[in-house]
Amino acid sequence: MLGVVAKQLKSHPALIPLFIFIGGGATMSMMYLSRLALKNPDVSWDRKNNPEPWNNTKPDQQYKLFAVNMDYSKLKKEGPDF
Repeated sequence: MLGVVAKQLKSHPALIPLFIFIGGGATMSMMYLSRLALKNPDVSWDRKNNPEPWNNTKPDQQYKLFAVNMDYSKLKKEGPDF
């Protein structure tokens, strides 16, 4: 299969950027999905020891990938401890 792809790329060099961009897009999407699975407080992998991980987030903890005009280090706690 890779031999056929290599043969096509040698005969049609204009396909090289297509393979680069599709491969880069697939890599970035897999990295984003793995980040969501590992860093998001809504995901619980260990139901016995930590069944509700969203309760353990601190007010100054950033869990979003990109926050516009938000400085998490200056936030104060807005609610009581449970």
